[in-house]
Amino acid sequence: MIVINARFLTQEIRGVQRFAEQLSLELGKLRSDLLFVAPHDVHLRDSATQLNVRRIGRNRGHLWEQLDLPLWLARNGRPPLVSLCNTAPLAYANQIATHHDITYVRHPESYSPLFRRFYQTMTPLLLRRIRALITVSEFSRREIAQHYGYPADHICVVPNAVAPRFRPFSASDCRGAAKPYLLAVSSPNAHKNFERMVAAFLSLEGFDDTELRIVGDSHSVFSAGNCLVNGNQRIRMLGRLSDEELVEEYQGARAFVFPSLYEGFGIPPLEAQACGCPVIAARAASIPEVLGESALYFDPLDIRSMALAMSRVLQDASLRNDLRVLGRANVARYSWEASARTVSRLIDRTLAGKHNHPAIARWNPGQR
Repeated sequence: MIVINARFLTQEIRGVQRFAEQLSLELGKLRSDLLFVAPHDVHLRDSATQLNVRRIGRNRGHLWEQLDLPLWLARNGRPPLVSLCNTAPLAYANQIATHHDITYVRHPESYSPLFRRFYQTMTPLLLRRIRALITVSEFSRREIAQHYGYPADHICVVPNAVAPRFRPFSASDCRGAAKPYLLAVSSPNAHKNFERMVAAFLSLEGFDDTELRIVGDSHSVFSAGNCLVNGNQRIRMLGRLSDEELVEEYQGARAFVFPSLYEGFGIPPLEAQACGCPVIAARAASIPEVLGESALYFDPLDIRSMALAMSRVLQDASLRNDLRVLGRANVARYSWEASARTVSRLIDRTLAGKHNHPAIARWNPGQR
């Protein structure tokens, strides 16, 4: 039996929860030896039903993960555990854990002091005990290895992907927006760089009928960037949307703008490309690795560079069409099923005693 830490089912869906949810759903199709366990306060009920989740313990949140879960594992023979979100029980060694990126190190201004201290304390302790680590890009693998001294060849890269619901308009439902618009999707914390994006958009000349639509909200762990729109009629803050509403926004946008200074992967540009939306993006962190040649890039620290990319994509229909074609090809490189197969192989060689491949060695913190 392999136990999957399904605490993510009790949380709001953001990037790390999407990763854990989609991988779990695919792993559930691939393997019959998995048991998904979670606290009682499950939020993602449909996924919990599909995964036949067992609810255990009395606590919730971090207390459940650090106390109830390891105690339950100890009472049940200490089976192998897979934790697919950014946190995991620190006292449990027989597990594979996941760490998406070290944004809290590179951009501490984006997070609360409590959040930063938690991760900066927890992560080294976790790395000393686990049997293998998952991350989402080669960029993140290098970053984690460099910062924590964790061997890069002991980290398994498992990319994100896009759910099937993210797709272009069909011929029967194609419709146009009342006004042309650029779209951005993210929580407005500092490293997402929305303040420069807004400044670049407002600097555009000749596009008075074009809107900038921003999807997402802030979160208690984030120290939000000073993304002030001052009631400007051309900037629409849409808040959090359902997936169905988000798909419509992607489908109708002239282009998607991804100005982030730091990403371990970045799912929204792939979702945009899957919906047939051209992407302009920051040449920073993992973004060129994930998007390859399928996006129009700009310097995220240069407002004029960002504004020029916006202007080009708004004016040039041929460029937009080329980016759509390249985007569809780029999205095809990623698959939740393929990523789940990578995790399944990692489970076999690291936790399940199948030795066709050498097990990943445990990190010795005294070695680099």
